[in-house]
Amino acid sequence: MKRGLDICVAALGLVLLSPLLLASALAIRLTIGAPVLFRQKRPGLHGRSFTLVKFRSMRNVSRSEDVDDAQRLTRLGSLLRRTSLDELPELWNVLIGDMSLVGPRPLLMEYLPLYTPQQARRHEVRPGLTGWAQINGRNATSWEQRLALDTWYVDNQSLALDLKILAMTVPKVLRAEGVSQPGQSTMAKFRGSGSG
Repeated sequence: MKRGLDICVAALGLVLLSPLLLASALAIRLTIGAPVLFRQKRPGLHGRSFTLVKFRSMRNVSRSEDVDDAQRLTRLGSLLRRTSLDELPELWNVLIGDMSLVGPRPLLMEYLPLYTPQQARRHEVRPGLTGWAQINGRNATSWEQRLALDTWYVDNQSLALDLKILAMTVPKVLRAEGVSQPGQSTMAKFRGSGSG
């Protein structure tokens, strides 16, 4: 049932949102340049890696430049992140089965060895476009809170809960709630349990 919902909604979303996807891609190409899409290996179900695709929001820098993500984030990129439009290409990841509509957000591969056994349970389900942590603070929460919310979802997942999360995501996105932690472009790096 969950996979069927993922396929139907992702396919419909890609079709209905195609004008917005094309307009965003064109804006990125004209202001930031190529490539339009950002691709990165992320851990999916059981920690197996997949290639996540999203709209690019940062300018490229040479290895000699010492700049942080906040400095690389462009004005358009900031708008895309604030409105979550940068995440729309992930509907493709949902369609092909790398992700689900609802589940813990896919984080970085480098975090895998840093999780406690309880935190690592977030990988018992497919990562999602949105999730329990996203409607309960998103990036404005601490890492401990966010990972606890992810494992709570794993233990309590159901179709009814997924539908509730999807319904609650829309107003959260429209209000741009929890997009970043204070002083961060998104969230501070996870450095293991107790990192905040």
